[in-house]
Amino acid sequence: MNTYGWTRRAVIAAATATVALAGVAQADDHKMMDAVHFLIPGGAGGGWDGTARGTGEALVNAGLVGNATFENMSGGGGGVAIANLIENAMSSQGTLMVNSTPIVIRALTGEISQSFRDLTMVAGTVGDYAALVVTNDSPLQSMEEALAEYREDPLGFAIGGGSVPGGMDHLVAAIVMQGAGEDPTAFNYIGYDAGGEAMAGLLSGEIDALSTGFSEAIALADQGEVRILGVTAPERVPAYDAAPTFAEQGIDAQFVNWRGFFAAPGLPEEQLATYQEMLAAMMETPEWEEVRARMGLVNIYRPGDDFTAFLEAQEKQLGDLMRELGFL
Repeated sequence: MNTYGWTRRAVIAAATATVALAGVAQADDHKMMDAVHFLIPGGAGGGWDGTARGTGEALVNAGLVGNATFENMSGGGGGVAIANLIENAMSSQGTLMVNSTPIVIRALTGEISQSFRDLTMVAGTVGDYAALVVTNDSPLQSMEEALAEYREDPLGFAIGGGSVPGGMDHLVAAIVMQGAGEDPTAFNYIGYDAGGEAMAGLLSGEIDALSTGFSEAIALADQGEVRILGVTAPERVPAYDAAPTFAEQGIDAQFVNWRGFFAAPGLPEEQLATYQEMLAAMMETPEWEEVRARMGLVNIYRPGDDFTAFLEAQEKQLGDLMRELGFL
C-alpha cells in the first residue's frame, strides 16, 4: 500500500510580491499581511499548538506579517473549532486553522461531523513521517529480523503505540505489516494513552516495538534509548539519515502525518492566494528554518488543489485500511 509522496513545490511567489488586497502592505515593504489569527483545535503544548505558534513566530520574525494572534479551542476531537470556523465564516476571513491527519481519521469514524471538504484548503506545510523503533539493546537489528521474530510467534510479538486501537499509531503499524505482506488485522497491537506511556511499555519489555512519529524517534535515538528499524518516508531523511526507510527494505509503506492550514469556507480567491504566497515565502526564510528544525519536522509545502488531492488519497488509504481492520 502506498500514498502519494509530498515533494517540495516551487515557491509560489517571492516575499516582495505586491498583492492587491485590503490589509496587505505596499510594495516598498515585504510584509504581506498586517495580521493573522491562528485557530488551534486543541490545548496548549500539543502538535497543533506548536505548529501554529511556530508558524506565527516565523511569519512575524521574517517580517511577512505584522502581528500573529492565537486561540486554543479544544473539544470534540477538533470538531468544536471546525464548527466555529464554519459558523462564523464571514467574520473569520482573517483566521487560519491548523490541523493534521486526525481530521481525516476522525471524519471517517464519525467522531467529527465535518471533513476537510467543508473548509477552504490553504496549504499543507510540514509533516512528520512515522517509524518503528526497538530498544537500543534489542537483539533486533533490522525490520527483516523483527518480521522473522513475528512470524515465529505472531501473538507473542507486540507492537505498541500512543493511540488507541484504530488510532494513527495502530494504522501506521498496520500499513507497515501490510506492506511487508502480512495480514494487517492479525498482529498484536497494544495501545497506550500517550507516547510516554508507550515508551515505558517498550523499555519494560511489555511491547517488542513501538510505532511513533519520526521526530520523536529521532529524539529517543539521540538519547540512546531506541534503534530505528524503519521510516515511512520515500527516501532517507537528512535530519537523521542513519535511519533506513521501509522502502529500501522492500516494504511498500509510506505515510506522513502532515500539518497544514485551512480557512473558513467561502474565502475570497484573492485572500486565499495571499495566504498561500505568504506561507510559501515563509518557508524560504531562515526564521522558518529555525522553527522547523526545532520542531523536528520536514517541509512538505503543497497548496490548494494539490493539498486536496493528497488528503483525498490519504482518506482512501486510511479508509480502506480501517475497513479491513474492522473499525469502519
